[in-house]
Amino acid sequence: MNKLHFKNTFGLLFFFFGSILNTNAQVATTNDADYIKTISVRPLLTNVFAPFIKLNETLAVSFDDLNADMQEYTYQITHCDFDWNPTNLTETEYIVGYANDRIRNYETSFNTLQPYVHYQFQIPNQNTRIRITGNYLISVLNEDEEIVFSRKFVIYQNKTNVGVSIHRGRSLIDRQDKQSVQFTVYHPNLRINNPSQEIKTVLLQNNDWKTAITDVKPQFIRGDQLLYKYDKQTSFWAGNEFLFFDSKSIRTAGPNIHSIKQGEDLYETLLYTDEERKNKPYTLDQDINGNFVVRILNGDGNLEADYTWVHFSLAVSEENKNKTIFVNGNFNDWQLINSNKMMYNKEAAVFEAKILLKQGFYNYNYVSLNTENLVDPTTIDGSFYQTENEYTVLVYYRKTGSRYQEIIGLGKGNSINIRN
Repeated sequence: MNKLHFKNTFGLLFFFFGSILNTNAQVATTNDADYIKTISVRPLLTNVFAPFIKLNETLAVSFDDLNADMQEYTYQITHCDFDWNPTNLTETEYIVGYANDRIRNYETSFNTLQPYVHYQFQIPNQNTRIRITGNYLISVLNEDEEIVFSRKFVIYQNKTNVGVSIHRGRSLIDRQDKQSVQFTVYHPNLRINNPSQEIKTVLLQNNDWKTAITDVKPQFIRGDQLLYKYDKQTSFWAGNEFLFFDSKSIRTAGPNIHSIKQGEDLYETLLYTDEERKNKPYTLDQDINGNFVVRILNGDGNLEADYTWVHFSLAVSEENKNKTIFVNGNFNDWQLINSNKMMYNKEAAVFEAKILLKQGFYNYNYVSLNTENLVDPTTIDGSFYQTENEYTVLVYYRKTGSRYQEIIGLGKGNSINIRN
């Protein structure tokens, strides 16, 4: 029997709401229960991965329980403020129906070495509908009312138009390795009396809240336009294109996979050893910006895709052998935790990590922690202004006297159309 096929014995799972983090923020401490895998919180749209939906659109939530014992899970929806703290609104003020309800749609896996139960549900549904925009936290609780995982999602309305453009860094120091987000908020049909106080913004690169830039004030106000034409204040490390592998076949090694073998309990997927890219020339490679897609060659990926131990290895220079390095991506909501932390193998002279992942197409990269325990996305993979990144701007509005912040606009930009 697979060693991971067991009940969680740790009781309560500690969850840290935390503040939105910027590019120099410390590692988040959120953790999922170790038997919950392949959590997906996405709109019902093809190739759209960010959990941002317009009011009354549909959000699809799914996950696997490796205990495979059909628990009575419930979901809980919490309205949050700009800093992701629960607001003091009553549930009836932001929910029509129930903010807590049982998850009724679940099925057991079929013909897999790793047994699991696949759970899925949608918001809104016949028992739950969200009535206002804002930041929301969706948590899934087990029969003992312990949180097994939580995820952020955003509901917005386009009461404004948000124009976004991406530029190279302006200074000589930043020009080769940073990208700057400039944007304009048009609000001809919305009266904003005090933009500096009533408007807040969040800038996201590839939908990673860990590197968000928050609460930048408008630089200029021109009639019904708020202009944000900053350079340094809204700049991100451009990073590098994500690495990838495709494990849709359990018997044949796919792209960037060295070999697949059946281990003692589960399949073992060995990737080719990656190398540092910091000092190598930039190479364009199509990616999905750190996301993943569960899929298999034939059949239903939700129920017939198996779990494999994916072995990552990374060769580094002498100066990086003592660094703390993580395999990074949306496969675990960008969390930097023990399950995706790499360990240095002196005998093989490489960093190694073994991560349990469902079959599919996965993007990933490598990030490190500096001496101050802060995230450094450039140490291993480097940073190149040519890198294709997706940027999202969220606009929050809290008029005087209101008890919560609305989200009144969402704009997108892509650095494939980068400007000098």
